[in-house]
Amino acid sequence: MLNDRLKNWAVASQAVGLIVIVALETWLGRGEAGQWQKWVLIAMLACAALVALLRFYRHQQHLKEQARRRQVLEEAASDDEAAP
Repeated sequence: MLNDRLKNWAVASQAVGLIVIVALETWLGRGEAGQWQKWVLIAMLACAALVALLRFYRHQQHLKEQARRRQVLEEAASDDEAAP
């Protein structure tokens, strides 16, 4: 788990967002913090969406690489069978 940078970024961004929301509530009070908390929540959601998009892109690249490797192995196997 520690080697997955995107997962680490996701956890860290959500943790920082939660800390900022609680800190705003503490420092500004309920009436004043609401507007700022809304923007922090929007930033947290944007970070989560970005991480999800990057994870999807990484997964698609991994699938393409697997397909390419499979094709190379199949071609090598067919070349071995064709050789006398």
